[in-house]
Amino acid sequence: MPRYADTLAIAFKPRPAWIVLIAALALTAIGIQAIGGTTEPAKAAQQFRWFGFALLALLVSLLPHPRLIGLLCYHAFTFTLLLLLILIVPGVPESLVPTDRAARSWIDLGFMNMQPSELAKIASVLALAWYLRHRDSYRTLLGLLVPFALMFIPVVMILKEPDLGSAVLFVPALFFMLVAAGAKLRHLFALVGIGVMVVALNIAMIYTLPDNLQILKSYQRKRVIEFVDRQGDQQRTAMAILGSGGVRGYGMEQSRALIRFNHLPEDHNDMIFAVVVNRWGFLGGALTLGLYLVLVLGILLVAARIKDPFGRLACAGFAGLFFCQSAINIAMTLGLLPITGITLPFVSYGGSSLLASYIIVGLVLNFAARPPAIISRPSFEHDHMESLFH
Repeated sequence: MPRYADTLAIAFKPRPAWIVLIAALALTAIGIQAIGGTTEPAKAAQQFRWFGFALLALLVSLLPHPRLIGLLCYHAFTFTLLLLLILIVPGVPESLVPTDRAARSWIDLGFMNMQPSELAKIASVLALAWYLRHRDSYRTLLGLLVPFALMFIPVVMILKEPDLGSAVLFVPALFFMLVAAGAKLRHLFALVGIGVMVVALNIAMIYTLPDNLQILKSYQRKRVIEFVDRQGDQQRTAMAILGSGGVRGYGMEQSRALIRFNHLPEDHNDMIFAVVVNRWGFLGGALTLGLYLVLVLGILLVAARIKDPFGRLACAGFAGLFFCQSAINIAMTLGLLPITGITLPFVSYGGSSLLASYIIVGLVLNFAARPPAIISRPSFEHDHMESLFH
């Protein structure tokens, strides 16, 4: 077995993966500075401590060989399902599973509140990548049933917490993976169309059905109504804070005063992008968006260069997670989508989110550093990713 120092030297060799790591570090630095300019500046020091643990998690995720990760991914997937089950079964004490705004989404470990859905996203991507790696059944419509069933299990459990924001991220991750594997786009877009129709039907039901027949929770219906009717105070405040930043922003002290005066809710968490633009202006917002673009394209570039099907599919799924989570959060802040409680990766305050994000970066570095197996089954008969970057 190679020494850990040798493994690290190999892991940090690939150039595309360096791009991913640099973008992640830059976004984290922006996040810590932005949290320091909110109404709870002490959380910046805590976020910096979580950053230290996140770097340790990154180093640990570099150690195992991708094949070992693949062999263990179903076990990890099952473990995360058990963690999600703890959140939703009745009788679990509040000391272990605290309730926050009617949601039971965290497990109290004493030193931190751990959010199992963050680990479930990683485990689901790895499990789906391992399942799809040497199959071609996803080229048919019926063959998509098993991947969607694997995704459906954690999604339903997370919706029971309830946590709509985390649940919606599983779908685009799977979409990215199936596109990378060569699934037929007409099948995928047909399923997306069905999903859009279901969402539209749920919105129509909000305005037509009595409360006892509604599918969405009351607070979720309230957010949708506020978005449609443009009556949400939180979203209006975030848009005002963001729009007042101008080109260069106000700086930390004046920005913090404006945020405190306007009572921006969740300024260190869900609405952190409004803080970034208010403090550093349009230039700061453009830099943040550019870093997310570099992060996602860097992961896709790594995926395109990997010949191992497991690593390539996993990287495609991780790119989908980061792209959709950041896009939904920013669109939510801009008033383009209803508020769903999705954090901004690397930037928003939160230990579980930061740890999970750096585990993903470590896995991308890991997959990028490993040469393809000398004796292995051929993969990706329908290989579209490489043509995107060559």
